[in-house]
Amino acid sequence: MTNKRIILFAGHYGSGKTNIAVNFSVRLKEEGFPVLIADLDIVNPYFRTKDSEKELAEKGIELICSEFANTNLDIPSLPKNMYRVVNDKKFRAVMDIGGDDAGAIALGRFAPFISEENDYEMIFVANFFRPLTRSAEEAYEVMQEIEAASSLKFTAIVNNSNLGSETTAEDIVTTFDETEKLSSLSSLPVLFTSCEKKLCEKIKNNGKVIFPLELQSKIF
Repeated sequence: MTNKRIILFAGHYGSGKTNIAVNFSVRLKEEGFPVLIADLDIVNPYFRTKDSEKELAEKGIELICSEFANTNLDIPSLPKNMYRVVNDKKFRAVMDIGGDDAGAIALGRFAPFISEENDYEMIFVANFFRPLTRSAEEAYEVMQEIEAASSLKFTAIVNNSNLGSETTAEDIVTTFDETEKLSSLSSLPVLFTSCEKKLCEKIKNNGKVIFPLELQSKIF
């Protein structure tokens, strides 16, 4: 789906970017690449990449995240080894970026190195069932805000529209037109549509590239 060394996933709060980042890391590992995944989300959202730490370790995927992840501390700090994403080029690096422009600010410190290497894909994760991104126009506005905050431009779009466990195949299909509209507004390609594995068979004949997801479990 992409041969870039660094793959960044960003989007509105609740878009599901963390689930996609985790699953994408697993896919890269299955394809034989050495992989590390970096949780750059410092705004302490509900789901964290760290929730999948055990599963990632079992698959040989290295996780870099704040030591304060999954604690009650809300400290905007990043570990020093986060720079391995840009310095250790033997890895395919997946980055889970914080929600909206506030979360993307942390990415700004890495932007010069990522731009200089110029071997990255920055993917906007769209969920048209979330407040403030229910239309292509609203989603495009969020895209622009994230770009301004991070100092990096998006290169592709992923349609991850869902209603959690209540999602049906029909729900996903209804968002195809809005996804194409966002693609037109931004002049960016749609990389794939993601959905829970059990729904993939029901939408695979719609001419879309489908990426199946194992849903992440929340650690309390």
